[in-house]
Amino acid sequence: MAMDAREIETLIKQALPDAQVTIQDLAGDGDHYAAQVVSSEFAGKTRVQQHQMVYAALQGRMGGVLHALALNTSAP
Repeated sequence: MAMDAREIETLIKQALPDAQVTIQDLAGDGDHYAAQVVSSEFAGKTRVQQHQMVYAALQGRMGGVLHALALNTSAP
């Protein structure tokens, strides 16, 4: 079962309300996405911590419904 790009964006924005989120479907299969996430909540955090925040926002869907997500995160 694939995951819709809008659902990914919604989950991220629920956890990081000020986030600017851009999602790209890499393979057209709903399983392989790239996401660019810019949020002020990333300020002072390491790249690993930023990615962990995004993965937490996805509420356990990584590795299941969502097979792959290439992340690019930053603070504004």
